[in-house]
Amino acid sequence: MADVLITGASSGIGLQLALDYANKGMQVIACGQSQERLNALSAQSDNIQTLAFNVTDLAATQAALDTLVVLPKLIILNAGTCEYIDNGCVDTALFKRVFDVNVFGLLHCVEAMQERLDSQSHLVFVGSTASYIPLPRAEAYGGSKAALSYIAQTLAIDLENKGITVTLVSPGFVKTPLTDKNDFPMPMLVTPEIASSCIRKGIAAGNKEIHFPKKFSFILKAIALLPMGLQQSVIKRMTGKTA
Repeated sequence: MADVLITGASSGIGLQLALDYANKGMQVIACGQSQERLNALSAQSDNIQTLAFNVTDLAATQAALDTLVVLPKLIILNAGTCEYIDNGCVDTALFKRVFDVNVFGLLHCVEAMQERLDSQSHLVFVGSTASYIPLPRAEAYGGSKAALSYIAQTLAIDLENKGITVTLVSPGFVKTPLTDKNDFPMPMLVTPEIASSCIRKGIAAGNKEIHFPKKFSFILKAIALLPMGLQQSVIKRMTGKTA
């Protein structure tokens, strides 16, 4: 029986988590869209088995997860994507692509497994510190992660009576193929190895919230406490939107 299931495991944080858990002797189910990349991952450890499906397709997600005779107790929903808009020009198709993965993809996984979750189940939702404050060009990405944050926090309340634990993870900038595409400075950028360590330690400690790097996340949390006008002024100065 597997110990942990990880979506978005074919690259970035998910890949590192899969390797690190496997190297600790845990049995890992690594999920992703690309069977080729998942095969490359599983070749690195006998403790990793793979499951390929697209989280944006509810039927495919249900069918894939139904093949698991027993669900792992630890389920890390990490699959995500990012696209930015320019100059406030709303592109509905872009928003839909981002929300389909970051919000509905996660919900598809929860819906597909919810009847089999029990008092030992631990759901981990990987969000982002981008949900803390409004950031230029991040309307779609930040909006999706803010929605994910709200969903995680409310499910934590509603599922508590079933004994199901929900943890929200909010990373800062992590060097991954996704962030490699960013064309702006990424303060306090950390490696996937550091991200994995922070997440695994937080999960082991039973934390309901995991955020890192702490200096960066606490700065954003502090800005989020400011009145909206002052908050926007600080953010514009931070991001070079005003002199």
